[in-house]
Amino acid sequence: QVQLVESGGGLVQAGGSLRLSCAASTTLSSLMAMGWYRQAPGKQRELVATQTSGGSTNYADSVKGRFTISRDNAKKMVYLQMNSLKPEDTAVYYCNAKLGLEWWGQGTQVTVSS
Repeated sequence: QVQLVESGGGLVQAGGSLRLSCAASTTLSSLMAMGWYRQAPGKQRELVATQTSGGSTNYADSVKGRFTISRDNAKKMVYLQMNSLKPEDTAVYYCNAKLGLEWWGQGTQVTVSS
């Protein structure tokens, strides 16, 4: 069982920045991968960014060059730095952990005004 808690969402103007945080209940090294997904109203959940235990990263084309996934193993935290935000980034953002099974956080709302 892995518990994940997201924070850092909010309302921001287009062009602004936010940093999302995900607190994990287990050591990050025990997980195969950590990542961020998002779901906009009326849309399916989509991948935003992932990082494997080996350090490999994967980003959605729509966020490449703007978003960065990172971690602090000592704090058992995963972050998503979001820069140059656009209205189309508006969604609920979810933290995800993988180790055969997948675990999800409760989500945090990000709203980008136009």
